[in-house]
Amino acid sequence: MIEGVGVDIVSVERIRKIYEKFGEKFLNRIFTEEEISYSFSHSNPFPHLAARFAVKEAVIKALKKPSGLSLKQIELKNNSDGSPEIKINGVNKRILVSLSHEKNYTVAMVIVENIL
Repeated sequence: MIEGVGVDIVSVERIRKIYEKFGEKFLNRIFTEEEISYSFSHSNPFPHLAARFAVKEAVIKALKKPSGLSLKQIELKNNSDGSPEIKINGVNKRILVSLSHEKNYTVAMVIVENIL
C-alpha cells in the first residue's frame, strides 16, 4: 500500500554555489562518503550532487517529515544496472525512486510503500 509520495526539483547551479561557499562542510553534512565519491568521480559532480539532494528532500516529503531523520541518513545508490536505489537504515519501507536530469535542474519523485 502506498503511504506517501514526494517530489523535489533542485537547481544544479544552486548546489554548485553552496559547495563553493561551504565546501567540505556542506558535503559532509548532507551526503554520505559513497555519494560524495560517486559524484566527484565525474568531471562535473554537481548534477550528481543535485540528484542526491533532490532524492533526500523527496524522501523526507514522502515519509511526511519524520522527526530524527537527517538528510545524511538517506543514501542514493546505483544498482549494477545503473538504476537508482534508496537506502535508509532503520526504515522498513519499500522506496521507489525516479530521477530526471535537464541541463540546469534535477527532479526526483519518490513513492513509499508499506512492507506487509
